[in-house]
Amino acid sequence: MNNRPLRTAMFAAALTLAGTGIAQAQDALTAPQVRAQLEAQGYTNVSDVKFDDGMWEADATNADGKKVDVKLDPRTGTVYPDKAVSQLSEADIRAQLSSAGYTGVSDVKLDDGMWKAKGRTASGEKVEVRLDPATGAVVAQEKD
Repeated sequence: MNNRPLRTAMFAAALTLAGTGIAQAQDALTAPQVRAQLEAQGYTNVSDVKFDDGMWEADATNADGKKVDVKLDPRTGTVYPDKAVSQLSEADIRAQLSSAGYTGVSDVKLDDGMWKAKGRTASGEKVEVRLDPATGAVVAQEKD
C-alpha cells in the first residue's frame, strides 16, 4: 500500500498550520510600523510611541499643526485621536457589550476619544475594554 498521498497531505496541512501561526504572530503592529502608519496619514513630529492598556499610543502633530495624543488599534492600525467624537451613546455601548457576551458592565465612559468600560467576559474574567467610538466594536481588552 502506498502512503505517499497521505504523507503529502499531512505535510501540506502541517505547512499550512505553521504558516498560520507565523501570520498570527505578525498581526500586531510594531513601534516602527505605528510611526510609519501615523506619518502616512499626515501626522508629523511623532514621538513617545508606547504600548499601553492594549493600544499603541503616541504624541504627534496633526495636519492642522495641533499637538495631539493618538491611540492605534494594534492589529489594524486604525488611528483614534484623543478628541474623537462618538455618535454612540452609553446605552449603545452597553448593548454592544451585552450582545458580545460581557456581563456586569460598569464605568462606561467616552475618554480620550474612545469608549472604555469594565465588565466580565463570558468565562467570568474581570476585564477593561476599549471600544471604537464609531462602531462600538471592542478594540482592546485587558485584565482588570
